[in-house]
Amino acid sequence: MKYTVSVIKADVGGFPGHSSMHPALMEIARKELGKQKGKLIIDFRVMHCGDDLELIMTHKKGVDNRFIHKMAWDTFVKCTEEAKKLKLYGAGQDLLKDTFSGNVKGMGPGVAEMDIDERKSEPVMVFMADKTEPGAWNYALYKMFADPFSTAGLVIDPAMHDGFTFEVHDLFEHKKVMLKCPEEIYDLLALIGQPARYVIKHIFRNSDKMVAASTSTQRLSLIAGRYVGKDDPVMMVRAQSGLPAVGEVLEPFSFPYLVAGWMRGSHHGPFMPVGFDQATPSRFDGPPRVICAGFQLSDGRLEGPADMFKDVSFDESRKKANKIADYMRRHGPFEPHRLSAAEMEYTTLPDVLKKLDKRFRKI
Repeated sequence: MKYTVSVIKADVGGFPGHSSMHPALMEIARKELGKQKGKLIIDFRVMHCGDDLELIMTHKKGVDNRFIHKMAWDTFVKCTEEAKKLKLYGAGQDLLKDTFSGNVKGMGPGVAEMDIDERKSEPVMVFMADKTEPGAWNYALYKMFADPFSTAGLVIDPAMHDGFTFEVHDLFEHKKVMLKCPEEIYDLLALIGQPARYVIKHIFRNSDKMVAASTSTQRLSLIAGRYVGKDDPVMMVRAQSGLPAVGEVLEPFSFPYLVAGWMRGSHHGPFMPVGFDQATPSRFDGPPRVICAGFQLSDGRLEGPADMFKDVSFDESRKKANKIADYMRRHGPFEPHRLSAAEMEYTTLPDVLKKLDKRFRKI
């Protein structure tokens, strides 16, 4: 049986500042989605990572369905109304349009969706991030689906031996390219090593074209033409039975690699894997966080979530992330802690620099 899993997120107001989510907004979201359970949707979970509200839904409507997206949009609008009453910070900052136009893509919220032919056992890992950009998933997805030093199944599982195809999006030129690995692995790295521009959107198994992963690729600054908050992406990864095992899906996050975002969306910082109750970035509004909700899909129902990064085996990653955070913070306003000039173009820094334009003289 084919089902669709949709993860749609938005920043509808932080509590306090950019650190977490007010319980009242979570309750509104649960109430709104609950009205459609057994009707428009089969099952749902409402979660948060930092100040981002995460709607995880299953249904039979397919990806990009206007009714599913409208339900999510209306939910975000109602949560924003409450956020404004509570004077929460950045209320509705991800809702960049005034009215719904058939699909939330390009309107601010982040979206990751997959049509799944449910297998005998269907583990699905849902990753949610705060204080970073869509390209933050590039490193992890490469390690999961292309690096045999991270994913042993690429070597010893016959069902994975043909490799995977990566769908990479150019966020600036609005183009995409399909790269088959391992044959085109160096071409893939040439692109995804520039995560501010090139982002992995989907991954497919070469042997049968089955979709294995999906991410959100919305860049708020490119939509709005200015800095309106960081993108805080989501990602879904299927596991086991000819795909990376659950442990192989999680393994890349044992290394807290650097991602862009953090304070004011303007700094590099370590990507820290945390349990659900630690997804409350506060030090310099960070460092960037990632949580993982593990589900078993059962006839379209969501069994879970399991808190995958709560495991003590990620304690060392968190410890290392804090040390990296100390090191990066010592740079203050200097690169490479602060993003490069090209990436700062859509932040508020250009407005600061404008006042110096007339004071420059030829040398």
